Amino acid sequence: MSGHSKWSTIKRKKGANDAKRGKLFAKLIRGIEVAARNGGTDPNNNASLYQAISKAKSNSVPNDNIERALKRLSGDTDGKHYEEIYYEGYGPHGVAILVECLTDNKNRTSSDIKAIFTRHNGNTGTPGSVNYLFKRKAIFQFNNTSETLINLAIDNDCLEINENNNSLNLEFKPSEFKIIYELFKKNNYIPTNSEVAYIPDTSIMLDIKMFRDVTRLIEALEELDDVQNVYSNFDIDDKLLDTALTI
Repeated sequence: MSGHSKWSTIKRKKGANDAKRGKLFAKLIRGIEVAARNGGTDPNNNASLYQAISKAKSNSVPNDNIERALKRLSGDTDGKHYEEIYYEGYGPHGVAILVECLTDNKNRTSSDIKAIFTRHNGNTGTPGSVNYLFKRKAIFQFNNTSETLINLAIDNDCLEINENNNSLNLEFKPSEFKIIYELFKKNNYIPTNSEVAYIPDTSIMLDIKMFRDVTRLIEALEELDDVQNVYSNFDIDDKLLDTALTI
């Protein structure tokens, strides 16, 4: 397991205080609203909205919050126009970073992103300088490593299976997200995290010091309101994780 999948697992282990959870909920709701504005409020006919709602539910966003966000779109909107923008660059120790943003002010977002890269010994690059290292995939993570679940994944053309520390990370084609999500639900397997994400083809293994350097940059980027996701190609030995997370 590497990159975004590894980082999402780490964040769950670290936990989050109420302020950070509130900010995460706000970002996920914004993602739902933008997907609904672009493709309609029916998730059965809007794949992006279905994915956004599934990701919100995986992160424990209350159903009431999701329903209120969709209802708001049937009336007046806030008048803001959000667009999806990606920023690419390298962090400390040559780790590739891909930053997904939803913003109503490109100049503000660009300035904030570049400042954080610089502050944490990284640098932004031109479009295409990093994204070729990643592929978009449907990700499902479980705190369950049963043979039945693994066989279910294999029987439905799972692209990649990673198992460690009683957790399972399954990768599928992004176009199959809804089908696979419904399949797991039908078989009473509820993922701890489900989303369409950018996954690196190869990873850079970090030691504890490198890990701290890189995660400081990622966490600073994630603090920005305009940042939806940060993808990277780092990995760290699971035996080192517990020590790293205590710092």
